[in-house]
Amino acid sequence: MPIVEINTTTKVADIPSDFLVETSKTISEMIGKPLQTIAVHLHPEQLMAFGGSTDPCALVSLKSVGKISQDENIKYAQVITEIVGRLGVQPDRMYIIFTDLVRDNVGLKGTTLSGLDKLAGKI
Repeated sequence: MPIVEINTTTKVADIPSDFLVETSKTISEMIGKPLQTIAVHLHPEQLMAFGGSTDPCALVSLKSVGKISQDENIKYAQVITEIVGRLGVQPDRMYIIFTDLVRDNVGLKGTTLSGLDKLAGKI
C-alpha cells in the first residue's frame, strides 16, 4: 500500500499527461508491490520556498508498510528524484521523507490492514 505524495511548485500545465500513471507503475516496480496497491497524490502549484528561493522545488513522501530501510531508501531516492525531475525540479531542490507504517495504523475496506489479516486467517 505504498503512498507517494508530491508537493511541488510545478504548474498544472507543465505536468506531463501520463505523470500519475507512469509514476504509479515506476513505484510499483521500484518497491516490488502490486500496482493496484499504489497511491500517488500530486499537489501542484504549491506556494513553497526551498533554500531561500522560490525556484522549482518539491517535498516528497513515500509511506509504506514494510519495504522501507536504509539500503532500500537510497535506491528509492534515486528513482524518486528522476520522477520529480520530470516536473522540472532539480535534485538539490527537493526533500524525500520515507515512513515505514504499521499495519495497525492503516485503514482499508472499513478495517485496518491487520484487521484484514485477521479476517483472512493470516494471524
